Amino acid sequence: MVMNDTLSAAMSNIYNGEKISKKEVIIFPVSGIIKKTLDVMKNNYYIGDYGENKDSKGNSLKINLLGKINKCGAIKPRFSVALGEYEKFEKRFLPAKDFGILIVSTNKGMMTHMQAKEKKLGGKLIAYCY
Repeated sequence: MVMNDTLSAAMSNIYNGEKISKKEVIIFPVSGIIKKTLDVMKNNYYIGDYGENKDSKGNSLKINLLGKINKCGAIKPRFSVALGEYEKFEKRFLPAKDFGILIVSTNKGMMTHMQAKEKKLGGKLIAYCY
């Protein structure tokens, strides 16, 4: 089986786990972009800790869920966003002002749209979570 978008699969796995009140979900396959996205979500208290399991089939991540996600997902296509355009995408992907995060990949690493605005950085939109 070939998977086209591993991040999208991981985000829907997390969302589905939250919907049925699971305490943890296992994500497979693992990539660097998934780990960085999870780090941003963890720093904003949407998910708990996660650990990596290595086995013969490859690596998987076990993520502890906190029950704080209403919706999350990958953003496709990965829109480029300039410093002044964040509000447009906030309106598109988030339900209300200052509610939820857009995860942006900048040249200074992965961060939320609020951090990117503070640092005056543009980047590519990766995912959203609220």
